[in-house]
Amino acid sequence: MPSFTIEQLILGLIQLLCFVPAIVVHEFAHGFIANRLGDPTAKRAGRLSFNPLKHIDPFGTVLLPILLALMGGPVFGYAKPVPYNPRYFKNLKQGEVLTGLAGPASNLIMAIIAAIIAFFVMPAIGMNDTTVWIGVIFVYFIYINLILMFFNLLPIPPLDGSSLIVPFLPQKALPTWYKIQQYALPVFFIIVFVLPMILPFSPLGVYLQATAGNLMHLLTPWAG
Repeated sequence: MPSFTIEQLILGLIQLLCFVPAIVVHEFAHGFIANRLGDPTAKRAGRLSFNPLKHIDPFGTVLLPILLALMGGPVFGYAKPVPYNPRYFKNLKQGEVLTGLAGPASNLIMAIIAAIIAFFVMPAIGMNDTTVWIGVIFVYFIYINLILMFFNLLPIPPLDGSSLIVPFLPQKALPTWYKIQQYALPVFFIIVFVLPMILPFSPLGVYLQATAGNLMHLLTPWAG
């Protein structure tokens, strides 16, 4: 059985505490935009809430991020998808795109706000044994939000990026596309978890480093 140091456990807890609000706001944003576009499905299901219990998936929101954090990998996961019905949208394709992008956009906004606060706070308080943990929290919160944003922008069902495919599909193909999405989760797991075992590198890791990693460096110059 692997053993972990107190510092590793603290870092894992910090990452989990940063991940939960990031994913909760992400899911709320989907439901909020869908509701603004005329779809009351999420509101009726009680998902227009910042209560984590409304959105948490035991495996995707808790166990998976903890395992990834303890393994030293990028922390990502998922919450219970916010339900929506595209038939309520006046413009179905536009509604799909706006609803799909709302989640990643919320993560980008949170990362930028946290980066602006940290830019002024961290140089002001300096770095010592106590304040370094404040910097760690800022770093993880920003990075986890960027990871969630770029991870969800992958055009693979059931990720948000798959909504970007909808505008390019003919109207008659949409019912088939929605059926494919219902059974796409196994394909998603193969791409994300099995391919890295077969290939000599992780395609997901390379993608996240090129996107979230590079943007992270731009947003946290104070972190060195």
